Amino acid sequence: MDLPFLIVRPATTADLDRLVRLRAYLLDGTEAMYSSKTPEDSMRWRAAYRTWLNSHLKASSCVLVLAAEHKESGEVLGCATAIIDQRAPAPGCLNGLSGWVQSVVVEPQWRNQGIARQLMQHLLRWFASCSVGSVVLQSTEAAGRLYQALGFAVSDERLLIHQEATT
Repeated sequence: MDLPFLIVRPATTADLDRLVRLRAYLLDGTEAMYSSKTPEDSMRWRAAYRTWLNSHLKASSCVLVLAAEHKESGEVLGCATAIIDQRAPAPGCLNGLSGWVQSVVVEPQWRNQGIARQLMQHLLRWFASCSVGSVVLQSTEAAGRLYQALGFAVSDERLLIHQEATT
């Protein structure tokens, strides 16, 4: 069900500042392994993310970044990103198209009102329209119930990360 106060739309370059600010809730000052550890780390990922957004918001058939905009104020309250990878076929994904969801973020004061659910429903419809057979995401504990309610299952596979130091 669509929320009456919200418009979900593809993000544009006009949304860059807001998208970076929203993603910072996930990447700055958390205990997560992938979180920035210093102000310099934060500045680097923000600059790299802006560059990435600039190149992918314009014309990419394998990336969709959504903005959840308040109908009255025009404020972007949340965002979500979908990426399609081409992988080797597997039993649950014969065409090899695999979806990855990342950066589903809602402004703290707007959480628990259905915005993330609406963003995810849009992403899942987009994946389906692109014949993506499998969609994966990494979740915080707080968001786990939402994703399970949308049909995601907790995997018995371990997610392992090898992270090289970058300059």
